[in-house]
Amino acid sequence: MKSENLENKVAVVTGGASGIGEAVTRVFVERGARVVVVDLQQAAGDALVGELGDAVTFIQGDVSERSVADRAVATAVERFGKLDILVNNASASRVRPFVEQTEDDWRLAMDTGLYATRNFMLAAHPELRKAQGAVVNFASGAGIDGQPNQTSYAAAKEAIRGLSRVVANEWAVDQIRVNVVSPMAATAGVTRWAEANPEQYRLSAAKVPLGRFGDPVKDVAPVVAFLASDDARYITGQTLMADGGAIKLR
Repeated sequence: MKSENLENKVAVVTGGASGIGEAVTRVFVERGARVVVVDLQQAAGDALVGELGDAVTFIQGDVSERSVADRAVATAVERFGKLDILVNNASASRVRPFVEQTEDDWRLAMDTGLYATRNFMLAAHPELRKAQGAVVNFASGAGIDGQPNQTSYAAAKEAIRGLSRVVANEWAVDQIRVNVVSPMAATAGVTRWAEANPEQYRLSAAKVPLGRFGDPVKDVAPVVAFLASDDARYITGQTLMADGGAIKLR
């Protein structure tokens, strides 16, 4: 039976044309939402629109640029009349030991992670305030657990968690909820990482009590959909681990 817990909701999903972001877009549409997808990958975005139809609008752009965030929010309002949900999924990074991370590596992780999240939240705030909406940001076990070779990425992701906790308190007066999902999913990016770092992948997989990396559509996107929905109306400022039990926050 089709779930309709996002019926008539309008969302912006960054990085929404591939990986976990694509899974979120698909599940949101399946549950009744309309989605503005922001992604660098034009072909993937066009294919998604071709498949999902009028429920999706695609914007090709670099999420680190504030103008792209402003355009995404404006597009949601112009095309669908409002904005209820912001999902900050996009990020990019390079895997190297801490002492080998370059200034470019740090800029890439911070610009596409922390600063993109900040920019989209700032751009979306006026519309989210009208809708008493929800923000779902993304963290990572790389930061929570301190995975080797992930310094800049881990730092950006933990900064996003700190930003989310503070803004959850500040925006509560407007009834805007801000939560974080930390996933472990078998995406194409994880597959590439596993091929390049087989021992680290083996150790990560061995820590999952449920015995597997999650499926983006079946295991992660529904958690994002829950936090974005009215079913989670009394949850804010939290980090929800969608990682098969690998990390248990206290």
